[in-house]
Amino acid sequence: MPPKPSRDPDARSLLEELVGFDTVSSNSNLALIEFISAYLFRFGIQSTLIRDETGTKADLLATIGPSDTGGLMLAGHTDVVPVENQDWATDPFRVDERKGRLYGRGTCDMKGFIAVVLAAVPELANTRLRRPIHLAFTYDEETGCFGGRALARHLERLKIRPLRCVVGEPTGMAVVDGHKGKLSVDCHVRGAEGHSAFIDKGVNAVEIAAEIVAHLRAMQKNLRREGPFDSRFDPPFTTIHTGQMQGGIARNIIPKDCRFEFEIRNLPHQDPGEILAELRSYISDTLLPEMQAVAPKSGVEIDIQSDIPALAPDEENEILTVALQLTGTNAPGRISFATEAGLYQGVGIPTIVCGPGHIAQAHKPDEFVALDQIALCRTFLHDIIAANDRA
Repeated sequence: MPPKPSRDPDARSLLEELVGFDTVSSNSNLALIEFISAYLFRFGIQSTLIRDETGTKADLLATIGPSDTGGLMLAGHTDVVPVENQDWATDPFRVDERKGRLYGRGTCDMKGFIAVVLAAVPELANTRLRRPIHLAFTYDEETGCFGGRALARHLERLKIRPLRCVVGEPTGMAVVDGHKGKLSVDCHVRGAEGHSAFIDKGVNAVEIAAEIVAHLRAMQKNLRREGPFDSRFDPPFTTIHTGQMQGGIARNIIPKDCRFEFEIRNLPHQDPGEILAELRSYISDTLLPEMQAVAPKSGVEIDIQSDIPALAPDEENEILTVALQLTGTNAPGRISFATEAGLYQGVGIPTIVCGPGHIAQAHKPDEFVALDQIALCRTFLHDIIAANDRA
């Protein structure tokens, strides 16, 4: 069994290092990944880097302990959301402590968890573990879980893969066994341009887009009214949300193009593809005939940008049972935001979500994680690592 965690400031100092790397998703994360790799190497731990096709980003996978058996994977993403146009009280890429809170971009989502994991490495490296601990840190979670998908493909090819996984997204250290999926979609309406005095001779792309958005809203109202429902989610039904729209160039020109983005956040076991298929049918049966009667080359293009699978609750999930026992919790929670957990579950690794901080503090100016959350995470990781070694 690993020794009890110390109260030294390792997690705090490591968090300062991690936050200092500007790993907004549009940037490379290689400097941070190389920092972690070098840190692990100091303790005799080799890292595998899984680079993206550009070579500017990478996942890191490292194993502490034996390599001939499965074990526990501790997983998190290294990228953070942008800080532009946010009113921060201090430099977002420097940790600032105030009243028991550590402020900085990524302190909550989710470099705080990574810092606690890395702080445990010296003790783990000096312990004769019976079961391995796998460290998995990814890129581009915030923009579509692209690094998590690459890591999942890599894990699927391994002869011996992790037997269980904790994804350390901010849950207030509550144990979560289910989250919604997220399908992100771009829609491009191609109309026919013309003078606005002769609207019957053109196809107004903005108006067609508005009809599609109105149909999405009607579908959302039906989901709210008819379900399916799961009361442990907030809200307890699948949601459809339109986030951005751009179209037209002048008031007196029939707009030729309009683009908008929407997302579907689906309950586990509800297929977002069925919702998208219903939308496609509405477009092809109702809108396209009217559009193409005026302009045969007009149309609607739907492009899936990312598809993050839900984490489906599994009552036979062994790591869930252990985590609930360790935290003294009777029942797991559910969350409505998506994580990489569903990807790892999808390649056969039983997975839960549990990490320091609260999602309400993420993606905002003056993001923070409380020091007591860091302490709870440290204890939880010690205990679940010990349980993994007894498994």
